Amino acid sequence: MIEQIIILENIDPVVFFGINNANLQLIKTLFPKLRIMARGNVIKVTGNAEEVPLFEEKIRELEKFSAERNMLGEAAIIDIVKGKTPNVVTQDNLIIYGINGKPIFARTPNQQLLTDMFDKNDLVFALGPAGSGKTYTAIALAVKALKNKQVKKIILSRPAVEAGENLGFLPGDMKDKIDPYLQPLYDALEDMIPPMKLKDYIENKTIQIAPLAFMRGRTLSDAVIILDEAQNTTTLQIKMFLTRLGMNAKMIVTGDITQIDLPPSKMSGLKHAMRILKGVKGIGHVEFDKKDIVRHSLVQRIVEAYEKEDAREKKDRDKQEPKSVSAKKETN
Repeated sequence: MIEQIIILENIDPVVFFGINNANLQLIKTLFPKLRIMARGNVIKVTGNAEEVPLFEEKIRELEKFSAERNMLGEAAIIDIVKGKTPNVVTQDNLIIYGINGKPIFARTPNQQLLTDMFDKNDLVFALGPAGSGKTYTAIALAVKALKNKQVKKIILSRPAVEAGENLGFLPGDMKDKIDPYLQPLYDALEDMIPPMKLKDYIENKTIQIAPLAFMRGRTLSDAVIILDEAQNTTTLQIKMFLTRLGMNAKMIVTGDITQIDLPPSKMSGLKHAMRILKGVKGIGHVEFDKKDIVRHSLVQRIVEAYEKEDAREKKDRDKQEPKSVSAKKETN
């Protein structure tokens, strides 16, 4: 008889062992000659010298399947233990599997273009309207890179500027003040990583979420770095951010230049960066539009209505400008 300790490092134990340990109980029935105990992410197995190594081999296969798909069901357990390939549905343009095995994939041509650009470039700008999936896709790509061990961490950032408000008006300590600005990033992560695993990642700083101001002075290596809502950066802020890029790192910068919340006196750093970095080798650009909007169908109609209003206001301004010029000439 031998005893073996197996530590599961890449999965959420709740997902792996199942609700009320249903998966664990099934595994025990498939290995009736072994004494199997589990606590947290540790499995202790006792049995003969032939059975225990086979058990560990199958547990590692189950761990890999669970980590990849964020789920582990009865059918998959039976197939893997019996040496069969699990019968799973494949999804075109798949990026990763989210919570409960939900496939997260590129749902529009521009989302797929962002995926392709990310593979080919170390810096990608993704611009487009609200609901087009640019940030969600970017975070999915970052989680995929982390899962595949291409990077060691994910760093997510946003400028803390919303509709002209300042952090000081919010109650609580610094974390309490900044969390509302970063909530959309948390929401996306919660769709893709099981709760316990996400908590571990944040606590050990594998995933870091911070306002843009906290990036100053850092060199960000072995990471996927995402700057969201970049239209609200100043020219100095975005230059500071872009120059944080370290070795074996990739950046995605997302934003919507129609929703700039900076004071009128300040130029958007995103618009400035897009202009001066156009054509630079190693930088990709993806322009999302209203056809990419994947939220409620009403969101696309709202965007279209605002676009029409903006066009009408621009037309009115263009009509008024010649009159003001001719009036100046007359007074001179």
